[in-house]
Amino acid sequence: MPRLASKIAFVTGSGQGVGQGIAYALAGEGATIAVVGRTMSKLEATVTEIRRRGGKAVAVECDIKQADALAQAVESVVAQLGGIDILVNNAQEVPLAPLLSLSEAALAAGWESGPLATLRLMKLCHPHLKYAARNGGAGNIVNLCTVAAMRWDVSGYGGYAAVKEATRQLTRAAACEWAADGIRTNAILPLGDSPAMAGWTRARPQEAAAFISTVPMQRVGECEADIGRFVATLVSDDCRYINGQSIAVDGGQAFLG
Repeated sequence: MPRLASKIAFVTGSGQGVGQGIAYALAGEGATIAVVGRTMSKLEATVTEIRRRGGKAVAVECDIKQADALAQAVESVVAQLGGIDILVNNAQEVPLAPLLSLSEAALAAGWESGPLATLRLMKLCHPHLKYAARNGGAGNIVNLCTVAAMRWDVSGYGGYAAVKEATRQLTRAAACEWAADGIRTNAILPLGDSPAMAGWTRARPQEAAAFISTVPMQRVGECEADIGRFVATLVSDDCRYINGQSIAVDGGQAFLG
């Protein structure tokens, strides 16, 4: 039997990239996926592929920066699918710029789409994750953070690192506060071949090659095979004692200490 049979997963930003890879991998282990994001055409493409593979999924259009939209999305998923067992907070607007040119609007968007949306969704999903645990299952939260915050030189990454580190601390707090409710909360710090990574590689091949040379495994991870399958394992009972951890899924590039 698949490891996640009968589980329901709510995955933000799953219309493309790492979020899509996670959705595919969770569905491959038997979970029903709520594919959540802003662009319906991308969400529907993910749903179509999951169904083509024999899985189950629904598309849920949602601007995660809007509190009302998040509440409606959670309500819709519970009404359609019967609950939520797994929450993956992946969507994030990325505020990249040196500090002197980093606009307050960009930083605010990073905050609203990152730690604020993450906290809102964790709180909205908490009763459903707790209910799953009470009924012989387990609730799982996986928040996506970044190794950019671990760089020795974070020039140009300050805003992005700041919002992602806020998410990482919320992850740790939830892990400590909600473990008694049967909910495990972990963060991953992935290096995946997302559309953004692919675009950067095409635009700056020499810079990208130099970056990849710093990865011991000498490659960027595949969104489904490397990142997604790890998440599928992390939320399964195979990792039932893993809680409150920040795990780099990056081929060995980062040393978290």
